[in-house]
Amino acid sequence: MDPIFLSTLIVGGTALLSWPLGRYMAWAMDPAGNNGPTNLFERISGARGMQDWRSYVASLLIFNVAMFTICFAILSLQQFLALNPDTKGALDAHLAFNTAASFTTNTNLQHYSGEVSMSYLSQLAALMWLQFVSAATGIAALAALARGIAGRETMGHFMIDVQRATFLVLLPLAVLVAGYMVLMGVPMTLQGAAQAVTLEGATQTIARGPVAVFLAIKQLGTNGGGYFGPNATHPLENPSFWTNLVSMIAIILIPMACVWMFGRIIGRQRHAAVIFSVMLVFLIAKIASSVWFESAPTYALRDLPVEQTLGNLEGKELRLGATTGPLWAVLTSSTSNGSVGAMHDSLNPLTGLIPMIGMWLNATFGGVGVGMINMFVYIIIAVFVAGMMVGRTPEYLGHRVEAREVKLAVMALFLHAVLILGGTALFAATPWGQSTTLNPGAHGFSEILYEFTSAAANNGSGFEGLGDGTAQWNIATGIVMLLGRFVPIILPLAIAGSFMTKQRAAESVGTLGVEDATFATMLAITIIIFGALTFLPAAAIGPMAEQLSLAY
Repeated sequence: MDPIFLSTLIVGGTALLSWPLGRYMAWAMDPAGNNGPTNLFERISGARGMQDWRSYVASLLIFNVAMFTICFAILSLQQFLALNPDTKGALDAHLAFNTAASFTTNTNLQHYSGEVSMSYLSQLAALMWLQFVSAATGIAALAALARGIAGRETMGHFMIDVQRATFLVLLPLAVLVAGYMVLMGVPMTLQGAAQAVTLEGATQTIARGPVAVFLAIKQLGTNGGGYFGPNATHPLENPSFWTNLVSMIAIILIPMACVWMFGRIIGRQRHAAVIFSVMLVFLIAKIASSVWFESAPTYALRDLPVEQTLGNLEGKELRLGATTGPLWAVLTSSTSNGSVGAMHDSLNPLTGLIPMIGMWLNATFGGVGVGMINMFVYIIIAVFVAGMMVGRTPEYLGHRVEAREVKLAVMALFLHAVLILGGTALFAATPWGQSTTLNPGAHGFSEILYEFTSAAANNGSGFEGLGDGTAQWNIATGIVMLLGRFVPIILPLAIAGSFMTKQRAAESVGTLGVEDATFATMLAITIIIFGALTFLPAAAIGPMAEQLSLAY
């Protein structure tokens, strides 16, 4: 299929679907007064009253600590628990820590193969459950942020919000997608692995399980964790062009809708349209660059008498077409999804750089809920810079942006850079990383850089030429995932909480407009400058250096 048509179909079609979904999500997450679902959720959770930003954050953290503890316990004790027909053993403690941290933080970085290591109970009661509630945590946090910006007296109540996101948004969509996947041939069973006899008379063990339900929420919740080790390249997880198409739509659907939900809660849909436009332009630019770079044949085939007109076919799932590899790589890294439709380690060097850029900037629709939260941080910086340029106190939607808010925003961006570059420097300079890279030179450095980028951005994809199953990698990336998830949620909520304590200023002729092309340009330039100044040196050492070494 023509790459332009395919990309337009997926991105354009999903953008259209995101508008009504965003309207529905605004109703689900921020209904006018109490309604039937809200009353039910209050009774289930025992939540009473509303919360300020500190109480909201406290409830969010307590809930996530409980999620982590339950998941760690199930993974450590799975050999004694039910739904283990293939008698899977316990995970090593450091791998259980990494996996619990990974799924609690909506990262789904996997240092294991699911069909080899996990029982059905672990897949369903630990990992799939976390894919619902971790995604719901992000949506809840965005709703709270929007209420603070809208000038509400409270941010709502986290326990009610997380139930709204789970039962009114994620679960209905997951049922629809899972049902479709079953019809398309994705396995859905609790029986053990199948035993088959090949034409040669050999016995083959075929792993299976409740794949369809796991697949649906992994894509919709920007989780990305694969039921099988090869993730979405596995023929039982992604059997056809049509499952591939729906999976890619599911990856970006809710992140796009979150922008519209944000705009409806704050009552500024034109502002949401500006933000959506900036994100969409970045997404299109990355898709175009990725497909273009990957149209060149792999350097491994250079000087060989083979046909090379189809571009780089190494590491691609050819059943699904050569274009879907780089397209999926951009979608999954733009939305912190992390599932893979091609081997990222086999991408051409500059193609491999594009997913890293998506995770470095971390604001092209991003993860469910948190992508818009990350963009809010850039908005605060852009508003501050614009205000300083014209010599007046910066304002955002009537809120004065002062030193406290700017410091919190800078801290969020600074932490993201430190987690990526600090971790990369440590492992690139020590045997912890050097002994685990399977490729020398610039590509080996890129493998380390990608792993910490993915962990800090809560993405979960990887350059899988890396032997990252060691205790050092599991502990280090587990810590990075936890910090990279919760600090960038807490700090923006603190900014919104600060806004709530101030009297809003009336907008005037001199107020910076946030609903026009000027603001869109200012916001885009702020994002580009931050990314270039922060990560260009690392890119030059890794993917860019590899490209030059191969070309010359």
